[in-house]
Amino acid sequence: MSRAEAVRAANALGERWVGEAGLRQGSVLMPAGVWPLLGLLAPAGSAPVQGELAQALGVPVAAAAERARELLGLLRDIPAVRSALGVWTDDRLRLRPEWRASVPADLVGRLSGDTEQDKKLLDAWASEQTDGAIDEMPVGLNPDSRLVLASALTLRTDWIRPFQDLGGIGGNHTDDWGRPVRYLTGATRLLDRAALLETPAGPVTEFQVLGYGDITVHLLLGEPTADPGSVLAAGIGSLSQRHRRTTADRLPVGTTGPGLSVGALARYEPEDLLTVGVPQFTVAAEHDLLARKELFGLTTLSTPSATEDRLPGLQVGGLPLFADSARQKATATFGARGFRASAVTAIGIMAGGAAAVSRPPFLQRHVSVEFGGPFGFLAVHRLSRLVLAAGWVTEPDAAVDPRGDWSEEDEDW
Repeated sequence: MSRAEAVRAANALGERWVGEAGLRQGSVLMPAGVWPLLGLLAPAGSAPVQGELAQALGVPVAAAAERARELLGLLRDIPAVRSALGVWTDDRLRLRPEWRASVPADLVGRLSGDTEQDKKLLDAWASEQTDGAIDEMPVGLNPDSRLVLASALTLRTDWIRPFQDLGGIGGNHTDDWGRPVRYLTGATRLLDRAALLETPAGPVTEFQVLGYGDITVHLLLGEPTADPGSVLAAGIGSLSQRHRRTTADRLPVGTTGPGLSVGALARYEPEDLLTVGVPQFTVAAEHDLLARKELFGLTTLSTPSATEDRLPGLQVGGLPLFADSARQKATATFGARGFRASAVTAIGIMAGGAAAVSRPPFLQRHVSVEFGGPFGFLAVHRLSRLVLAAGWVTEPDAAVDPRGDWSEEDEDW
């Protein structure tokens, strides 16, 4: 039950984050990498810090650390996810044993005070834990740095049925990209992979791509005028059934939605058909969490004070502490055979101061979904409904000639 509560709370933070992130350009963020760090720091905070973090986390401070550990445990149990938690401290910081015991760190390291040497150490950890996808720790260091708390999260899943890579050559797509893009196409008899959501952002078309390791990637397309953050927030909200969701097998012929149409198609097989065209893409972003202090409950924690320790439950004695940096660096790739996403999140603490053929005999339902303009995506753990990654695509990969990349297994997507 506590894992379910942690998932709901982490998804709620992610829903608020995408709504405020101003995603006008391609971007990706991973709320599951942020929430545990805030949860582990909350019990160590002063009363004002605890109040702000409790509001951001959506759980009482007394339960925050336990929920954070539950979420980290869930991440470790997901076959397609690799996660790690690291803590590095300066010799001048005497950690309280009870706080240290509450943090399930995979690594507890030492900061030497030599910022160049310490940066190399932290960058190497970030690169190792993400298989090179993130090559540096997103927070900076200075001589007054006392502690770095960081999480690394990597998601890798291969599609159960790969896409066919047309490379954009010869595709018959009507789109708004303004340039040739690399399209992936697929077809399935399972019409319920597509759905139309009724949301505050207007109608949103959803298409689900199933991967191994209990991962599903939800592709989300709203109206051209819809706010990107609202489209992504609607997708997260639909995971908890807050918006009406009608799967394509229940949509009448003639129904249209963003990039979606339901029609009839003459076929040789007596089965319905869903076809999809989606651009291949890679997106990357770096997020300064302190730019949205209220969202993450960091207003007081990040305010220096010469007299008041923002984290009295973290240390025994010493100069007052505060958070001088909190950042996430993330990347995601969607390709013909699978999806990859990685993020490193860190909080730094410092001391203050066709040919003719015969007519097919069957007239079957045909659902077509085309992602012909900017769209969103969510990478979701199927069993818990935890959102692992969320992002927006505005610059998909350019078209290429795919000759030589074709394989017969691509035919049955």
